[in-house]
Amino acid sequence: MELKYVGDMPKVSKHGVSFDHTKVDKYTYLTAAVELLEALSYGATETTKHLYNSKNKEFSPKELLELLKKFCKNLDEVFDKRQDKSNLLVQELIDRVQENDSLSDDGREAWLNNIDMMRDYYLQHTTNASAYQCALEALAQEVHDAQVKEVTIPIFRNYGIVLNDLIYVLENRKSPIDSKMKIEASEDGLVGTICFHHR
Repeated sequence: MELKYVGDMPKVSKHGVSFDHTKVDKYTYLTAAVELLEALSYGATETTKHLYNSKNKEFSPKELLELLKKFCKNLDEVFDKRQDKSNLLVQELIDRVQENDSLSDDGREAWLNNIDMMRDYYLQHTTNASAYQCALEALAQEVHDAQVKEVTIPIFRNYGIVLNDLIYVLENRKSPIDSKMKIEASEDGLVGTICFHHR
C-alpha cells in the first residue's frame, strides 16, 4: 500500500479518458492535513486557542504514510476497505455501460476496455481519498480531546480547504462539534480563523 499523487478523477467513455477537475485527488490535501494534525496533537491542555504557523514543507509519500500511521490508529482497517470501495466504483461503471442500450457492440467493448485500463488509477484515487478521510477523522478527534476553541491559520497551501472539510466531519461525529470559519485580511495576507463550539 502506498500513497502517491495520481490527479483528478478520470471520466471514461468509449472515446477514451478525460479527467473531472471538480473531483480533485485528495493526496493534494494530505500535507496540510498532516501538518494540522501535528500542530493540534497536544492532547488536553489549558490552551484552547491556537495560531498555526506553516512549516512550508512538502512531505514525501513515505513521510505522509508514517505520519498518518502515528495519528490514525485505524489506518490499516481503512486501507483494507479501499480495495472494496474501488471495486464497487469500477463495477458501477461497468454496470452502467452494460445497461446502456444505445451503445454498439464495438462502443461497449471500447468503453469497458477503457474502464479496465484505469483500474489501478481508480484504486490509487480511492486510497488517497481514504487516507485523507482518516486524517480528517483524526483531526476531529484531536479537536475534541484538547477541547480546542479556535485555530487561526494562513489561507494558502490548502489549510483552508482542510479545515472547511473538517467542519463537515465535526458536525457528523457521535458527539458533534459546531464550527464556523471566517477569513480576514492581515499584514501577511489572508488569515482564516475557525471557531469550535463543543456541545
